[in-house]
Amino acid sequence: MFRNKTILITGGTGSWGRKLAEALLEEHPKELRILSRNEYAQVLMKRELHQDPRLRFVIGDIRDYEAVEEACHKVDYLFHLAALKHVDICEEQPSEALKTNVLGTENIIRASIKQRVKKVINVSTDKAVDPMNTYGLTKALGEKLMIRANLLTDRTRFVCVRGGNVLGTSGSVVPLFLDQIRKGKEVTITHHEMTRFFLTITEAIRLLVIVAKESVGGETFVMKMKACRIVDLAKVLMKLSGGKSLPFQEIGMRPGERLDELLISKNEVPYTRQFSEQYYMILPSSSVYGKYERYAHLNKVAFEEYHSNTELMDEEAIAELLREGGYKWEIV
Repeated sequence: MFRNKTILITGGTGSWGRKLAEALLEEHPKELRILSRNEYAQVLMKRELHQDPRLRFVIGDIRDYEAVEEACHKVDYLFHLAALKHVDICEEQPSEALKTNVLGTENIIRASIKQRVKKVINVSTDKAVDPMNTYGLTKALGEKLMIRANLLTDRTRFVCVRGGNVLGTSGSVVPLFLDQIRKGKEVTITHHEMTRFFLTITEAIRLLVIVAKESVGGETFVMKMKACRIVDLAKVLMKLSGGKSLPFQEIGMRPGERLDELLISKNEVPYTRQFSEQYYMILPSSSVYGKYERYAHLNKVAFEEYHSNTELMDEEAIAELLREGGYKWEIV
């Protein structure tokens, strides 16, 4: 599918973007473009990928329509990863979150249609489901814009991928806990009962590639994800780090943060299908998007909603997930 094609990744110097670029280079594209605002991150990524001649780095901001349209020139497939992602920053500066996550996404849609991109894969988040913070609200709007874009053109197809927390990415909780444990500090948690979905970066990239190949446009794909209490994750990290037992400091939930997360809401369940053993798929609620006969054979899901506190990993399962995510210690 990607052989001799031109692919664009927005936000391509982030944790997801770098790993996605590595995976896509193995698919033998003609050109792989990386659009981001961070010049230094582009320089580092170029070195990490050994100056691969198929890579083209483009400095630009998705808020700038002209920069986006230029980056989309002769692109076949586009992976939209660029976003403001931190809940607390989006709460403090909602207008900035709006500019990037909503207006920037609208720029991606307009430019993709004008430049006749074949397919756009939009990366979303569990926080877009029944959102209660600015980040989730803006990503929910981004999902709506992407799905609706399928009505604007017969050529470009738009599809969404909804994920949870990726282990070890920049700004995530695992590196924070490890730093605190290494320094022998109190481990800070927001609430002892807080739960979150987790997946490895390998799982995340595999899903993006599968969706790019299998989707027809208008779907929202959701991976079956493992969940755990954050406090249990911290306890396992202590054991993996040499058996240290450090005290916890409960610092309270941040503005816009909630105790548990959703991946599929009650309102979405009637339109959700079991796409495969590993993935769910949400179809548009309106028939105006099409009948989707190709999915008629898929089973509906049995749950009422897909919630992070429904089935929690024990400590051994958490340790195994960490090993799958690249953390190689054994429990002592």
